[in-house]
Amino acid sequence: MALLERVRTLIRANLNDLIDKAEEPEKMLKQLILDMENQLMQVKTQVAVSIADQHLLEKKHQENAEKAEEWMHKAELAVDKNQDDLARAALERHQGYLQLAESFQDQAADQKVQVENLKSALGKLEQKLTEARAKGDLLIAQHRRSRASLKASQARIAMGDTSKTVAFDRLQHRVLQGEAVSEAHAEMASDNLEERLRGLDREDKISRLLAELKARRAAS
Repeated sequence: MALLERVRTLIRANLNDLIDKAEEPEKMLKQLILDMENQLMQVKTQVAVSIADQHLLEKKHQENAEKAEEWMHKAELAVDKNQDDLARAALERHQGYLQLAESFQDQAADQKVQVENLKSALGKLEQKLTEARAKGDLLIAQHRRSRASLKASQARIAMGDTSKTVAFDRLQHRVLQGEAVSEAHAEMASDNLEERLRGLDREDKISRLLAELKARRAAS
């Protein structure tokens, strides 16, 4: 039946593939859950109707079986009374009810199979719906991360190959090296200035010592 085929299609649906292929995963997943809920209500209704039909068919089988047995007793009674015409008529009625009983029995058996199929589909659809509700947020989050990772990779590719990165690293190294050389020259200039100042201090001290020595020598 068409209802079972629609349900089977929903049950076979791969949530991961559907979300990956969807342009709007959130919208698609909400619609899928809504479809499952609608189909679930229809299947529940159909299960109830099918069970009722099965019970009706079983009841009809039982009623006709009892009628067939009743007319067999009447045929037996007519035979006991040597009423062959009545016995023949009773047997004809017996056969008619017996055929109806067998027909209803076959229909009830087919209906039972149909009910079991619907119950099975109902259980699987309920499980699929629970899965969609439980995994929906997780699958969408994974899908977003996957797309973000893809865009990041595309951005890195768009920036160029590794040779540009290497060239940038070399340029940075040259700049840092130039800064270090400049700092070294400044440090050397500072050291030279301090050395010259210390030399002046030494010369001044020597001059004072010489003056003192001359003064002592002149006094003596």
